[in-house]
Amino acid sequence: MKHDDPPHPLAAPTRGSFLAQLGAALSGAEFDYTSGSLTRAVWLLAIPMVLEMVMESTFAIVDVYFVAQLGQDAVAAVGLTEAMLTIVYALGIGFAVAATALVARRIGEKNKEGAVRAATSALALGAAFGVAIGIPCAFYAEELLGLMEASPRVIEAGAGYTRWILGFNVVVMLIHLGNGVLRGAGDAVLAMKTLALANGINIVLDPCLIQGWGPFPALGLEGAAIATVIGRSVGVAYQLWALRRGVGRLELRGPAFRVEPPILIELLRLSAGTVGQFLIATSSWVLLMRIVAPFGEAALAGYTIAIRIVVFAFMPAWGLSNAAATLVGQNLGAGQPDRAERSVWLTGLYTMGFLALVTIVFLSLAPQLVGIFTTDPEVSRIGIDALRTLSYGYVFYAWGMATVQGFNGAGDTRTPTWIHFVAFWMVEIPLAWTLAGPLEMGPSGVFWSVCLSESLLALIAIAMFRRGSWKHARVAADVTH
Repeated sequence: MKHDDPPHPLAAPTRGSFLAQLGAALSGAEFDYTSGSLTRAVWLLAIPMVLEMVMESTFAIVDVYFVAQLGQDAVAAVGLTEAMLTIVYALGIGFAVAATALVARRIGEKNKEGAVRAATSALALGAAFGVAIGIPCAFYAEELLGLMEASPRVIEAGAGYTRWILGFNVVVMLIHLGNGVLRGAGDAVLAMKTLALANGINIVLDPCLIQGWGPFPALGLEGAAIATVIGRSVGVAYQLWALRRGVGRLELRGPAFRVEPPILIELLRLSAGTVGQFLIATSSWVLLMRIVAPFGEAALAGYTIAIRIVVFAFMPAWGLSNAAATLVGQNLGAGQPDRAERSVWLTGLYTMGFLALVTIVFLSLAPQLVGIFTTDPEVSRIGIDALRTLSYGYVFYAWGMATVQGFNGAGDTRTPTWIHFVAFWMVEIPLAWTLAGPLEMGPSGVFWSVCLSESLLALIAIAMFRRGSWKHARVAADVTH
């Protein structure tokens, strides 16, 4: 057994070692992820990333809890707005994955100045796109909801919410990009603190601005949007402060603190694949919402509640899989492709174990989980059906997450883009339309299409990852003067 191999492929930390790993992970101490125990490297990265995602999903659950008290129209408006916001998420997460790959490669090469140049250019790129998208969205909120086939009641209830959320999408873009930079550098603890701050403010302000607690005005659904914008804005301010001051491994100042056109081009090249794969996934989500919309507000509300619960459970799994991208990027930069591959398989095993537990919980406790958010019988029925149907593919999803992040961390963003295209556009959307419409399964047909297409994605991704061509993916050399 090599020194940097895990003790056993299925081994997880014991209780004592886990507490030790937890303390080390949360301390933010610098660690070389290109040498030593690979199991330790995975957990040092994954623990703060998992906690980061737990905080994000906790806010999503708290938000939908208070919004659900405003009625079906409000929940439906949130669901339709978030379906459109996923396009912004696609850009933000896509740019962030490219930034993670570029920064991680430079850190693996022991080139911190190159990492600073990559980080600076990435943040500038995200800010430019966020402002360009936000201005028209702020002026055409009602029209955008209309394009999503929202009813007049939903448009009336949700236009203000949509205007705030989409109009200030720049903070969504920057919070993803900043955390992508931090993860690439190995500063997962700072990324965790960013979301802890942002979501903590969201959770406090949400009920205050929705229901008018204390001295705050009761703004209803629009208050939920304002709380979110304020929380994310504070999170972005903290990120920029930490990066500027050099709290972690990167210090965005000095001669390297500049926007380099060649790096912008490289980021756009890398992100063309990552944005493409997320746009494919999120645009399919928009189309799924449109397929569900004609079945009524109850169907939209039930589906929205179920998806929020799914997101809550999946956030830790995404945190685990994010560790694979950093480990692959840094180890390829250090010239260790075999160690990079082992990190993906190890991360996949841990993610699979976690999602297997989630499957058991969702299958057995779906009525109780949905019942937290609604007492409407029809909304509950649809939400329970969605939650249980989607859970049948969770074990497969784990491997899809880990392998796709492995590709992205290596800079091979084209392969997962094609995998997403096949799974979502060629399978999921036609299957959802066929099952829901001609085969008369209604919303349940949409739920089954998601389960089957996500499982197919995982199987294809595993097969492609095993071929190993990602080990030779090109990432441009650093720009130096």
